[in-house]
Amino acid sequence: MKTRLCAVLGAVAFCLAQGAAQAQTQPLNWPTKPLRLLVGSAPGGGTDAMARAVADKLGPLLKQSVVVENKPGASNTLAADLTAKSTDGHTMVMGVSTAHAIAPHLLKLGYDNDRDLVPVVFVGAVPNVLVVNNDLPVKTVQDLIALLKRKPGQLNFASSGAGSTQHIAAELFKDAAGVTMTHVPYRGSGPAMVDLMGGQVQIDFETASSVIPHVKSGKLRALAVLSAKRNPQIPDVPTMAEAGLPGLEMSAWYGIYMPSATPPAVQQRVHDAVNEVLAMPETRKRLEAIGADITPMTQAQFIQFHQAENARYAAVIKKNHISVE
Repeated sequence: MKTRLCAVLGAVAFCLAQGAAQAQTQPLNWPTKPLRLLVGSAPGGGTDAMARAVADKLGPLLKQSVVVENKPGASNTLAADLTAKSTDGHTMVMGVSTAHAIAPHLLKLGYDNDRDLVPVVFVGAVPNVLVVNNDLPVKTVQDLIALLKRKPGQLNFASSGAGSTQHIAAELFKDAAGVTMTHVPYRGSGPAMVDLMGGQVQIDFETASSVIPHVKSGKLRALAVLSAKRNPQIPDVPTMAEAGLPGLEMSAWYGIYMPSATPPAVQQRVHDAVNEVLAMPETRKRLEAIGADITPMTQAQFIQFHQAENARYAAVIKKNHISVE
């Protein structure tokens, strides 16, 4: 009896092992329908540009269409919230540092940024650029500081939303330069750019992806880039350190997040496919044209980066008493 039972259990174990081995070698049956890539800001902004550059090439690789859907609001967290709560297995979000490293320290979210979402693939980073309306009588950062000191609180700066990299960069600038100005938050970079060029607001610390076309066309004036080195797309624009404010650096970074319940095999497929897209010369050229720095990471490296950025922004927000009120 005992011998027979052992034989049966052994046969079951062998079958299970064979089944597992076959499952590992069979192709992943995903995706089975079109994918949604949510964007937390309005069309025309940096996050939107990054998402569309990836989505255009990702669909053919996954053999399903990838539809970009703009869900602006709540410092880019509305799209993240919808993704965290999705159960269709085919929804992801083009995450941005605003939503995944800054907002958790400023807003009461309807989801847990670390528990409900998983970083899947890093896309790239784009530095912020200090730009002003052409009618503002300033040519340099020092000119702007002098004007702000003559008119304390009378000039407005735009951002893509309270708690965005633009907002935090402006608060750091105010602190470093000893000036005051009024914050006007928008639902995305696109609307902010329209009002900046129209003169409704005068200043913005916008991401390079949103401003480079307007700077090159002469519709906006760039005073400084908030990165350690000059941006090759606008090489004549000095860094903030060269302009007299060393240490004032800010970049928006982007990456695709999926619900934490997403199977590891699906996460790996998205990670590999997106990196294949980013390696395409056409995609790299498109992203570099909007000021992006493409730095491939493994998923484990992206998760570690996500955690480190959360800690960094928590410290910056606390030190500078930044709030969204």
